[in-house]
Amino acid sequence: MRELYQDYCTAYQLTNDNSHGFFDVVGPLYYSEEVQSLQQYEQHLEINRLQHITSVAYVAYRVCQRLGLDAAAAARAATMHDLFYYDWRDGETGRWHKLHGYKHPHYAAMNAKELYPALTKKEEDIIRRHMWPLTLRLPNSREGFVVSLSDKYCAARELIFSTSKRYKERFARDLKAIGTAAERD
Repeated sequence: MRELYQDYCTAYQLTNDNSHGFFDVVGPLYYSEEVQSLQQYEQHLEINRLQHITSVAYVAYRVCQRLGLDAAAAARAATMHDLFYYDWRDGETGRWHKLHGYKHPHYAAMNAKELYPALTKKEEDIIRRHMWPLTLRLPNSREGFVVSLSDKYCAARELIFSTSKRYKERFARDLKAIGTAAERD
């Protein structure tokens, strides 16, 4: 559990030096205009969608590496798992997004295919099924389970961060400690 939390913290201060090859796998996709534009959307209160997908993708990537799974497919799919270009909370346009939790995986998969023509069937399946168990569509791969669970883990951390002053203070201390440890290595 400690490694999972360290990976989550590292996702907030990723560089090529500390990413364990993450940017080698997702770099061009991650730095695309479409993915970078996700920064403008709130995801979980104080956390924007770009930071959320970065955290999910990096945590899933590291877990898959440790388990000997296809970490590259998990990272790419997680980078696109919330690739939709609207604010589902918006009262004006948000009315048609009342079923957002159920429908956004479909929109994300459509956008992923357009953005990344090399999208594999496995990666598409991971995107389409990442909302399990809400959508009842079980992931078809172990990487899909890892991405789905990483999404829930990161969302829970983000909500706690956004609502707890004590957690924010602890998280800031942990980020600093992890950054200092990385500098020593």
